Amino acid sequence: MNAPADPPPLAKVGGEPYTQLPQDLYIPPDALEVFLEAFEGPLDLLLYLIKRQNLNILDIPIAEVTRQYMEYLALMQELRLELAAEYLVMAAWLAEIKSRLLLPRPAAIEADEDDPRAELVRRLQEYERFQQAARALDALPRLERDFFPASAELAQREIHRTPPPVSLTELLSALREALARAELFGRHQVRREALSVRERMSQVLERLDALRFTPFSALFRPEEGRMGVVVTFLAVLELLREALLELVQAEPFAPIHVRRRG
Repeated sequence: MNAPADPPPLAKVGGEPYTQLPQDLYIPPDALEVFLEAFEGPLDLLLYLIKRQNLNILDIPIAEVTRQYMEYLALMQELRLELAAEYLVMAAWLAEIKSRLLLPRPAAIEADEDDPRAELVRRLQEYERFQQAARALDALPRLERDFFPASAELAQREIHRTPPPVSLTELLSALREALARAELFGRHQVRREALSVRERMSQVLERLDALRFTPFSALFRPEEGRMGVVVTFLAVLELLREALLELVQAEPFAPIHVRRRG
């Protein structure tokens, strides 16, 4: 039976795995804080409080909204969050509007004086229009707005490689290689066999094709010895002189190939 596998470590501290929680583990009560709403400013907070209670923005109950606003600021202070100055300015403004609404005013003055909430309502409506415009812009396709497709056409380039001409030096170098291979099969001949250049020319033409290239070294048979290599080479030279063969080389010092002219 296979031994049970060790449980995976819960964590690694300093490179050492821990498979069990320590007994003296202490988590402070404020180690984890969750924020459900994030506001971009005091107007955003006020608009949130009004919409959450389905209040009429043209007839804002300043006392209730001010109370909820101050509760939120107290919560932020309790969580040790740094309050921006604009939040405190809005709190002072709400307190001013609330006090102006609570103070008794004569009927004649009340008829001529504007509603203290008018400026706040105007700013809230303007902020709400900007919010709607921002949501409309965010709903637009991101292509051609945040991302732009890029394309480039590949230039059509045709490379024509012209094989370099085969020089006499390279042809003689190939002959030396063929002679060196023939020396490996050299042996004493008891009976001398006559070789004909003209006959070897016919044999070379029969072996070659007008469509496919044949390695130059394949024309030589090392078992014929030095004489066979020389006769084959002379036959190739004669065929080249009569323009019956074509020699090509892919690049300098590359193997030489030959084929019969069409």
